[in-house]
Amino acid sequence: MDVIDYRNVEVRQEDMFVLGDVTFTVQEGDFVYLIGKVGSGKSSLLKTLYAELDVLCPMPDSHATVLGTDLQTLKKRHVPGLRRQMGIVFQDFQLLTDRNIFDNLSFVLKSTGWKDKKLIHQKISQVLDLVGMDTKGYKMPHELSGGEQQRICIARALLNDPKLILADEPTANLDVTTGRQIMEILHRIGKSGTTILMITHNPLWISEFPGRVFKCQDRRLIVDSTDNIVE
Repeated sequence: MDVIDYRNVEVRQEDMFVLGDVTFTVQEGDFVYLIGKVGSGKSSLLKTLYAELDVLCPMPDSHATVLGTDLQTLKKRHVPGLRRQMGIVFQDFQLLTDRNIFDNLSFVLKSTGWKDKKLIHQKISQVLDLVGMDTKGYKMPHELSGGEQQRICIARALLNDPKLILADEPTANLDVTTGRQIMEILHRIGKSGTTILMITHNPLWISEFPGRVFKCQDRRLIVDSTDNIVE
């Protein structure tokens, strides 16, 4: 099953051309690295997948679908529904600083329609256990290390059992040892069947945790690149 299917699309940010002739498919269970120089279009491409940026289909055979949703015809009111089917992991965590970890995760579930307190508690316990943070639910974000906060972000991304996880440089602000722990978690999730598309600037992860490699270069996307050098 194609989780992502782009054919001959363009990516623009406001009036600026970012990427052109973008064609690729990502299937269920794929682990994909997105690499390239700073400013090459990686984050912009990622943002089109969760409808933060528009994707343009300039040719008759152009199309862009994510999780079966046609991005060209997607109405703004339906964007939250698309995002509920995916998990997003940011490099700067984006945790709510005025509440503890349990309440951070509870806020997400309640915002996506969960009402049963018992089921909410069970789900939060489940995802915290998956990332090795089952004893940290009472902690405030500032009481956690960077690696611990990123584990919480992965737990948050897993709350609604997503078919697709998008990760924007999830190890960028972490030391190598902690980054490797985060990569082990993501790879384990990927092996369970969840599709993962991850931006990285670290070639070490590509060699240690093999996956497909897409490279943004010269305003184009090179699919299944054999050049794993990240500049």
